[in-house]
Amino acid sequence: MANPSQVLEPVLKRLRLRREPRPRAPSQITALDIEGATLRVVQTSARGVVSRLVTAPLELPADGDRTDPAVLGAAISRSLVHLGVRPTAVVMGVPRARVILRTLTLPVIEKQAELASMVHLQVGRDLPFRMEEAVLDFKVRRRIQPTPETMAPREGSDTAALPVVPSTAPKLEVLVAVVKREVVEFHQRLAEAAGLKLVALGLLPYANARCVEACSVADGDGAFALVSLRPEEVGIDIIASQALLFSRGSPLRAGAETPPGDSIVSAAVIEVVRTLHSYSGLGADAAVTKVLVAGVTGLEARVVDALASRLSTPCTLLELETALTLPEESRPAVGGAMASLGLALGLGDPSGLPFDFLNPKKPAVPRNLRRIAILSGAAAAVVLMVSVLGLRSILVNRRAAVLNAVNTEATEAEKKRPVYRKLVQQAAVVEEWVRGERDWLEHYAYLTSVLPAGEEIYLSSLAISGQNTIRLGVQARSGETLARLEKQLVAAGYEVKPIAITPGTDRFGYGFRSTVEVSVPNRLKINLHSVKPGPRPLDDVSLDVAAWRKGIQ
Repeated sequence: MANPSQVLEPVLKRLRLRREPRPRAPSQITALDIEGATLRVVQTSARGVVSRLVTAPLELPADGDRTDPAVLGAAISRSLVHLGVRPTAVVMGVPRARVILRTLTLPVIEKQAELASMVHLQVGRDLPFRMEEAVLDFKVRRRIQPTPETMAPREGSDTAALPVVPSTAPKLEVLVAVVKREVVEFHQRLAEAAGLKLVALGLLPYANARCVEACSVADGDGAFALVSLRPEEVGIDIIASQALLFSRGSPLRAGAETPPGDSIVSAAVIEVVRTLHSYSGLGADAAVTKVLVAGVTGLEARVVDALASRLSTPCTLLELETALTLPEESRPAVGGAMASLGLALGLGDPSGLPFDFLNPKKPAVPRNLRRIAILSGAAAAVVLMVSVLGLRSILVNRRAAVLNAVNTEATEAEKKRPVYRKLVQQAAVVEEWVRGERDWLEHYAYLTSVLPAGEEIYLSSLAISGQNTIRLGVQARSGETLARLEKQLVAAGYEVKPIAITPGTDRFGYGFRSTVEVSVPNRLKINLHSVKPGPRPLDDVSLDVAAWRKGIQ
């Protein structure tokens, strides 16, 4: 049965005389940025003065799921307590990989709500998911004045012979950022689990741009590329006149055949070159005049040298500790705090964050008095109908209770049928083992003794099938370990089918998995006294009852 308040809620929303204003910046701002297993905290005043900048490792459980906001929120809370930070208002950021960016050219509309309506209409057509699942915010990048070149038809086109009709109406270039609603809800649950008050959710590429603006390293209105190195990804942002023109992010993975540092530097340089080529291919007006590299991976200088050898554009290292005015105790931790600094400074600006997914710019709610009257009458009719249906539901439930009591007696015997069926199946399994004249537990003990050590391989499953066949699910560190496993099983007297090796890393770092079928010959004789099981790993908790019960829960 529907709740009358739920029916009236849409009507009450339409009867509001004004929209709620966007929240003001608090007196003290705390920006949090999670980079791998490191938490970066920046605190600023409402006037944009950095009062504190600290970092701390996140104490995550060994088996903790970082995608669980409850687990990650508890780790953040512990780190903040360790740092002695008590934030009143928190701002966080969404990385570039979780955001869809679109550039629109729209007519000049002065009212923000009407412009938001047009943006929602244009962007909703080509989203890869439903508009109801999206959170959308936008920023007016610039006003475009028509020029003779843009008004005249291109040479060789079908309209070249037509008279030119000049259009003097200016246009707005609008940058739109879209994230899935589940991303915003994740950060809300994360802040709630950490006991924090989340007041804004910004965009990390624009936070980087705001931090560079505070460093005063931009050359007037010229465009520059900002390369941000993180332990697991590289972000490339093209910035001009305090506006984000192009943004791209890519994960960084160390190669297997080259040193980790060389492969990461090579991958970062390739991504930067690709981004610059993609940006120049768009026909942008502002050309990139220099490249800035920042980060705390220790590879920034090498990336600068590699880019200088590949590009004709000047490449320099952005040193935040000298470019910003910071407290002396905060300077050692400033290297990787570009995003958190930009979030804190951006929220403290008079105009606030250009993108705030927690408080996005919303379309205007149309007010149609005739429609409001119709909806009010319809709501009253619905309330009356709901009351009638509620009374009918009460009477039907009383009769249904009587029927359920009778059916309970009839189905009591039927409920016991699965129990009997399960007992019959279990008895059949036991009888099959007895007829097979095999001591499978003895084989299990024998297999655990002839298998490689637990640091190299472990059993994920064991199943007994017909015709004296044992199916083993194994997870190994390397393919060579699985090849050695087959030889050891054959040497132990088993018949082994060829092993198919599948790459697949689990949460313990074992990078290969396989299913091994072992046949037990009738002539095989097992002597457990002649074999010795390998030593248990130091972190083995298979016999720890408390840890086992915790994992089951």
